[in-house]
Amino acid sequence: MKNFTQQLLVIILCVTASLSVYSQNKSKVPTKRKPSKDWVALLDKDLSNWEIWTGVPDKSVKNLPSDYVIPKDGKPIDAIGLSNEMKVFTVTIDENEKPILNISGEVYAGLTSKNEFENYHLTMLFKWGEKKWAPRLEAKRDCGLLYHCYGDHGAFWNVWKRCLELQIQETDMGDLYCLAGTKSKVSADETNHWDPNGTKISKTAKRSVDAESPYGEWTRIDLFVIEDKAIHMVNGQVVLALKDAITHEGKKLNKGQIQIQSEGAECYARDIYIRPIKKFPNKIRKIAGF
Repeated sequence: MKNFTQQLLVIILCVTASLSVYSQNKSKVPTKRKPSKDWVALLDKDLSNWEIWTGVPDKSVKNLPSDYVIPKDGKPIDAIGLSNEMKVFTVTIDENEKPILNISGEVYAGLTSKNEFENYHLTMLFKWGEKKWAPRLEAKRDCGLLYHCYGDHGAFWNVWKRCLELQIQETDMGDLYCLAGTKSKVSADETNHWDPNGTKISKTAKRSVDAESPYGEWTRIDLFVIEDKAIHMVNGQVVLALKDAITHEGKKLNKGQIQIQSEGAECYARDIYIRPIKKFPNKIRKIAGF
């Protein structure tokens, strides 16, 4: 009888722990923005704050515009560049009359803000779709939030501008990539994962932890930028911080446009807001080691 009671107690404790973990996971994504009169919505049904640059379609793509022929030199042409004939980026309205950005992923492309931004907090909710496209049929689903973008379209892979990237890829959300010659400094450990106390200085690094929501659920992404420093957050966790960002010419990189990638995977974004800030919030600044 004593053994049975002990076994029953163990079962109850396990169930209680499971429910506790389940509860924590269900409330994991902080969907509400910090109250502020300065928030500006970047997404509307007409994509009025953005322009579109579409790269060179993979040869497997079927629904090309009738007057477009994939060039042999692998470069975009005017029939595709700065147009939306491929409908890579579209907007639908949900049951609450809120806009949702639909990213087909069928062609590498960039949704580019018409304005430049500096010293800001950007927030968005992101979710994966089902479809995948060549040349990434066997790869992880991939996208990206590009910031401090400058110069011409197509500087990187004939698609995106020179910039810094908050990586949005399955299990890798929050990684840093420096595109087309840009650089920055990240403290990292021996495995090149961000560590504010790390002794290794890397220009490109992986996030400290995987904080992404399960497939099919929304993930909250926050980007804080002050001058040439930035903090990447995923679902309320600081996962990477960088400093001393510079352009391909070695100049201080402290402002630029924002781009959202289409990179071979169907995905969605919503509640895209931005607001100016004068300094990093104290709590995340301390975590970042600034």
